[in-house]
Amino acid sequence: MKIYTKTGDSGQTGLFGGPRVAKDDPRIEAYGTVDELNAALGAARAETQPVEIEACLQRVQNELFSIGSELATPRPAEKGMILLNDGHVAYLEQAIDSLEAQLPPLTQFVLPAGNRAATALHIARGVCRRAERRVVTLGQLPGVELSPRIVWYLNRLSDYLFVAARAANHLAGVPDVPWVKP
Repeated sequence: MKIYTKTGDSGQTGLFGGPRVAKDDPRIEAYGTVDELNAALGAARAETQPVEIEACLQRVQNELFSIGSELATPRPAEKGMILLNDGHVAYLEQAIDSLEAQLPPLTQFVLPAGNRAATALHIARGVCRRAERRVVTLGQLPGVELSPRIVWYLNRLSDYLFVAARAANHLAGVPDVPWVKP
């Protein structure tokens, strides 16, 4: 099977079980940004992460593929493509709570900085927030079916990535970098 099909050369792409749309369609923007997030997590995993963070990131990368599949499907319920459930969101909440228990309390705003592992997680967090915005935009369009769990999941994931970045720094003995108000 060839990787190139040339069917997208006109600026259109096909949705799963649906029509062809422009490559800048809000649906393509949403799942394309989720794909970018997945790549950012791969880059974060290329840095040495604490074991519990690495395990969570690997699981999340698989779950992001599920989100991308749902977003690429115009009628996901009809096609059996609603793949996230409440347990996926709960897993992220538990992971956040577990990491936060190891951290000093957050008493001020901190900059996205620190060691390479933490900084990569902060970058992924920024991409996650953009993915969340793209999904919200898509969900507000008339006739778009979208599980609310996708937004819940991305919202929790961005929280997780923030806490994971702090934990990566903390476990490496690197303190948070406080924001200094001018």
